[in-house]
Amino acid sequence: MTISEEKQRIRKEIALQKKQYPAETLVCWSEQIIRLLEQSELFQKANALACYYALPGEVQTADFLDRWYQKKRMALPVVQGTDLLLLPYEGKKSVRQGAFGIWEPIIRPDSISLEKEIDLIIVPGVAFDRQLNRLGRGKGFYDRLLATVNVPRIGIAYSFQLRDKIPAETFDRKMDLLITEKEIIG
Repeated sequence: MTISEEKQRIRKEIALQKKQYPAETLVCWSEQIIRLLEQSELFQKANALACYYALPGEVQTADFLDRWYQKKRMALPVVQGTDLLLLPYEGKKSVRQGAFGIWEPIIRPDSISLEKEIDLIIVPGVAFDRQLNRLGRGKGFYDRLLATVNVPRIGIAYSFQLRDKIPAETFDRKMDLLITEKEIIG
């Protein structure tokens, strides 16, 4: 099996596993993960951070964003061609549904990317492993972004998304820390 085929197999396996859990369980686990994130030294020291607005089935971040955007500078990714820009999150009124159905900041003529201000990035993933490798959706958006933003990276995921080892390629970017509802790795 090629690396690409193995990655696709893991993506399908995780998608099936997600369906086994009621939405309430995933919300409860999300809250536990976010609590651990908020207690981490990396988060507490951060002044400006990039996060993501979760899709269904991902660790939920909406409440986290709303709780912190007035206390810390918050940015969300916006799909721009094959790249991600990091634009300010200024509350629910500042976002719209964009590419792939993901909520992202509305691009305005005066929008300025916060890439240079960010001192922490919270990263979603389909799967992670104990060596802090990340498996994304396969389009490479986050790998390209992480190659340009040299700040600590925290992956957040449910424990069933954690594997002992996932295939990694040279362009795949590792996390500095991984947080699940059961443990912190890194």
